Amino acid sequence: MDEVRPGREPSPPALPAEHVESLVRVLDVVRDTTATTRPDIARRTGLGRNVVSDRVRQLSAVGLLTEGDLARSTGGRSPRQVRFRAEAGVVLVADVGATSIEVALSDLAGNLSHTHDEIADVTVGPTEVLSRVAALFDELIAALPDGTRVWGVGLGLPGPVEFETGRPVAPPIMPGWDGYGVREFMAARFGVPVWIDNDVNLMALGELRGGLAAGHRDVVLVKVGTGIGAGLVSHGLLHRGAQGCAGDIGHTAVRGSTALCRCGQHGCLEALAGGAALARDGLAMAIAGTSPALARAHAEGHEISAETVIRAAHHGDVSSRALVIDSARLLGEALARVVNFFNPSLVVIGGGVAAAGDLYLAELRQSVIGRSLPLATRTLDIILSPLADRAGLRGAAFMVVDELLSPARLSAPSHG
Repeated sequence: MDEVRPGREPSPPALPAEHVESLVRVLDVVRDTTATTRPDIARRTGLGRNVVSDRVRQLSAVGLLTEGDLARSTGGRSPRQVRFRAEAGVVLVADVGATSIEVALSDLAGNLSHTHDEIADVTVGPTEVLSRVAALFDELIAALPDGTRVWGVGLGLPGPVEFETGRPVAPPIMPGWDGYGVREFMAARFGVPVWIDNDVNLMALGELRGGLAAGHRDVVLVKVGTGIGAGLVSHGLLHRGAQGCAGDIGHTAVRGSTALCRCGQHGCLEALAGGAALARDGLAMAIAGTSPALARAHAEGHEISAETVIRAAHHGDVSSRALVIDSARLLGEALARVVNFFNPSLVVIGGGVAAAGDLYLAELRQSVIGRSLPLATRTLDIILSPLADRAGLRGAAFMVVDELLSPARLSAPSHG
């Protein structure tokens, strides 16, 4: 389906360089729905009404905005509504985890369709994993109506990513991925711009722009899955840090621990409180017989995973409950340091271990509040993210669209 593979015409279209800053200001306030009429846009951007009308006309001419029905009058003639054309194109998005792959199509407003997830193993290496992602993308493209344009690709990976280059850097749980050209692989396959980020950063972006963190300006999102990571939102913007690895709390040291982490260091939080640690300790209890529920599951040939431990905890297994509570306490102690340092208004807990629910959340809250300054927790809310929320996929879509609609890209003569 050549019509959806770019390289022939830029997507989105280039805009006049002399107007691009004001064009993007208008586009941004319409995209985030804080302004829906020309008078709204003028108030939000500080631009004159004639300038706003001209920019709306330019953006409509290239298919990024459209005008709709008349809005309610506040005095005088009723203004006409202005809407971002989220349907102007689609992006391909994927969230690659340690043990799974999720893919979807997204419109330009982060609305997902054709979502698909399957079991995968990131340790088999980049060529096999990315080839599978690309094959799934091909299936999504095949489902598109004729003439639909793919504007870009966004991927999340479960390890540190240098955002500028899109390359993983020494990812602890991803052997063979260090320095691999993920962007180049996907760009060569699909001929569109590609952006890569850490999966937790994308979860934070997805929650900020269309989820639980909407309306908050300072947020910490923690993913507790096979490993542990955090995404930071500061003053309403995703904070990646100088190289793209801000928020990697999973490899902070836990005092007094000598547990070996997959990063090669000893005493990391992830090695004691992550999903892999729950599975490891649960298996040890099953073999030793200190957990009747896990011992029975092991004897029946079931894998002892973090999910197995959490399920046993929910059914009253004392040893499994103790493991889950200890994981939450350790994470809470680490988060307390983040809360004191960063002072967020919201902490969102996601990932597979969050399925432990209230048992996990209650211990984590108690640990955070007990070790944080009173002022830092005065209005702090700590909540669980729904497991089916697909925040990472939505974040990947927002990442791609934000980059495509940035001033630098929109003023470029082409987007090859």
